[in-house]
Amino acid sequence: MLYSFTNDYSEGCHPNILQRLTDSNLTQQPGYGNDEFSQESVAAIRALCGKPDLEVHLVAGGTLANLIVLSAFLKSYESVICAETGHINNHEAGAIEATGHKIETVATPDGKLRPEDIRPLINKFPEYHTVKPRIVYISNSTEIGTIYHRQELVELSHFCRQNNLLLYLDGARLAMALSAQSNDLTLADIASLTDIFYLGATKCGGLIGEAIVMGNEALRKDFKYFIKQRGALMAKGRLFGIQFAELLRDNLMFDLGAHANASAQRIAQRLQELGFTFLTQSETNQIFPVLPDALIQELSKTYGFFVWKKMQEGYSAIRIITSWATPAEYVDQFLQDATALAKKAK
Repeated sequence: MLYSFTNDYSEGCHPNILQRLTDSNLTQQPGYGNDEFSQESVAAIRALCGKPDLEVHLVAGGTLANLIVLSAFLKSYESVICAETGHINNHEAGAIEATGHKIETVATPDGKLRPEDIRPLINKFPEYHTVKPRIVYISNSTEIGTIYHRQELVELSHFCRQNNLLLYLDGARLAMALSAQSNDLTLADIASLTDIFYLGATKCGGLIGEAIVMGNEALRKDFKYFIKQRGALMAKGRLFGIQFAELLRDNLMFDLGAHANASAQRIAQRLQELGFTFLTQSETNQIFPVLPDALIQELSKTYGFFVWKKMQEGYSAIRIITSWATPAEYVDQFLQDATALAKKAK
């Protein structure tokens, strides 16, 4: 295989992180997130969110963040609502269901939730005989590459607060969403409009690590107990702290997200010029072109990617993901090969 476009976490981490890990390696630090690097990263996140009192917790991964948050704030009879494509519904091995909580899904064409999608699930009958929705789970960018715009998030936030629902945003690829060309959201907007969100490093230049950010003060008490109980309170919290401190320095994380997006969009533009359609209109680093199965078979001899969905006879949607470190020369080569194979097929 020449190059893999299967995911955006195949590489290690940005060199700045490795350098600081090396430079600080023999410096003694307190454990469990009390080290100077974790405090530095928390201060950086608070500054970007414009809220000096935000509570921030650094954990190892996205599934772990989702598991901690949802198990902490759902009572035994409460459910979480998400889009059918949501990560918690498809790619977490039933982690949420294993805690005894129901995931209620909504089919949407773009992976996003809107108030009209949620309303039927909260108007249930009879009372006390069905689960009670409590949390709305969204992803930005979504699992199919789309992003929320400010007005959409404002409307969703307002609806949730009117209906006593918590709004939780999975930000595994939040750096990519906030770096998309049409994005009009800021991290400060997200901190204000959600109750909880997480900012992911794993998919944007970090080795591992996600930052759970809690804007809703009512949820903060004893939350750290849930982190410890789930095995996520790491003795060497400095590992997470150094990564976020470096990624948030001088806008690096968002520059890396912009690079990932631009690489994918170059591929999308060329495939569109060749006459191919897409499953969704993505502006981020995940694109879903619909290609002939014969072309997919030929491309898969040289490149890694995921066949996402069977479409009409003889066609499938594939997922191509570029990363913060995708070299331009491999994008160039893919475009050259895809163009030649597509013309040959015609």
